[in-house]
Amino acid sequence: MQRHERLLTELRRCGAVRVSDLARDLGVSELTIRRDIAALAARNLCHRVHGGATLPSRPQPSPVRRTAFTIGMVVPSLDFYWPPIVAGARAAGAALGVNVQLRGSSYDPEEDRRQISRLVEAGQVQGLLLAPSLDGGDAATTLDWISRLPVPTILVERQPHRWTSAPRQIEWVRSDHALGLEIAVHHLYEQGHRRIGLLLSGGSPTSTYLLQGWRRACADLGLPGDAVNVPVKGLSAVIVHSDPQAIVLAQNAADQGIRVPDDLAIVSYDDEVAHLAEPALTAIRPPKNHVGRLAVELMVSRLLDGDRRPAQGVLVAPELVVRQSSLSRRVRA
Repeated sequence: MQRHERLLTELRRCGAVRVSDLARDLGVSELTIRRDIAALAARNLCHRVHGGATLPSRPQPSPVRRTAFTIGMVVPSLDFYWPPIVAGARAAGAALGVNVQLRGSSYDPEEDRRQISRLVEAGQVQGLLLAPSLDGGDAATTLDWISRLPVPTILVERQPHRWTSAPRQIEWVRSDHALGLEIAVHHLYEQGHRRIGLLLSGGSPTSTYLLQGWRRACADLGLPGDAVNVPVKGLSAVIVHSDPQAIVLAQNAADQGIRVPDDLAIVSYDDEVAHLAEPALTAIRPPKNHVGRLAVELMVSRLLDGDRRPAQGVLVAPELVVRQSSLSRRVRA
């Protein structure tokens, strides 16, 4: 069946799929997608989870089971942005015979240290995947503390700002948010827009990277780069971080008689709930599932190779998901 092939293709590409996304993309009911997942799960082609499906765990040879690693994972939140990252990490762990112990923290350095210390002091983890708060003046102190932990660490969706003299260089895996923002600007430029603005979320660690991508794209295309966090009046298009703020902007525009996309094109950055807007929002989708998977794979490589392997930092490219909110009349015709 064609739907089954599409579902399996998305699973192989992303490692996990959501019922709501597939139902929307394929134009069928969520009940139909659940039945498809059940049929594929009965053939051991996927694994049913709440709200979607993941790739089935691969049976591991017994030697791998006996020497399986346990990796601790500390993330600042257990909702919104982070569940797909955690799902990717767990899927990779299941495939590699690795146990992932998850702890939720908050965007607070002291709470980060408390949760990390509990995992280390328990003596049950051989490595750590961490997403600590690195904003403010304590970032260097936090990174130095992490570099001195007794087990290897990999930052997830975080990156040291520069090389340090710490005894062990910290590895990292994160979405290339700057590239994602460049993709968004180029998409709007190709739709004919020259008056493009950028609205950033205050306090988000992603904002720094988005601003970098914005400046690069504006320089490449000869666009003014000063339309950051300014009123949308006078703009023909705007990129908004993140989805909830973009949806509010679209609703306010409609209340004022501003038509999306005819009067104002909108691109959201995140693609968690962008499809729920009216009209559905074009969005940049960070590769969250892949970030989680790669973090586990990189950690397993570190644990197997030890200091023989050089330290690595990995950037993963986001993708553009085009919907109605950014298409010009020319493209929609």
